[in-house]
Amino acid sequence: MDLSRPVTTVTPTMDAPVLAILARTTKPLTGRQIHLLAASGSESGTRRVLRRLSTTGLVTATEVGPSTQYLLNREHLAADAVIELVDLRGKLIDRMRETIDHDWTEKPLTASLFGSVARGDGGMGSDIDLLVVRPVDEIHPHWEQQVGSLSEWVHRWTGNHLQVYDVSRAELLAHFAADEPIVNDWLRDCITVYGQDFRQLRNRLMRRGTEQ
Repeated sequence: MDLSRPVTTVTPTMDAPVLAILARTTKPLTGRQIHLLAASGSESGTRRVLRRLSTTGLVTATEVGPSTQYLLNREHLAADAVIELVDLRGKLIDRMRETIDHDWTEKPLTASLFGSVARGDGGMGSDIDLLVVRPVDEIHPHWEQQVGSLSEWVHRWTGNHLQVYDVSRAELLAHFAADEPIVNDWLRDCITVYGQDFRQLRNRLMRRGTEQ
């Protein structure tokens, strides 16, 4: 699945980026504005898609002076399906959070998405990167089992592979002390799936380290 453009999972055409833009706003937009925001295809192709969608009633077209403005008709029977498709990343996060909350006997200090999926610039074959911080140094068999089970579920939900960066609290502190580049990626991109916000966790661990 392309989690940066999840609508393409069902509609792998120009309809997908056009619908994604319309689903994220309640402000009428011209065809040119939608084309620029979608950053895909040609402007004439965008206009053809908008005209076709307006004939279905899913998109309303209103003449405003010399231009036509378009808006997703949220009363349309198909509108909820479009909006849900656009927010598949949010649904993935919810499912991952629920799985950790309900199925994991040993909870992480934090589980945070980072990388292309977090930034929203991945593609169809992009891995889903997850930082998991263990509360203990040792990796017990049941910990490996629950991490592996989550990886299997994510692949079933999305078709994408889950790459887990699994570190202990001590290993995380070592990353901070070495000022490793990946720490900047985590700080810039991280989206909390479960537990404490990564930035808050970093600040707390760093404060404790200076107090010792």
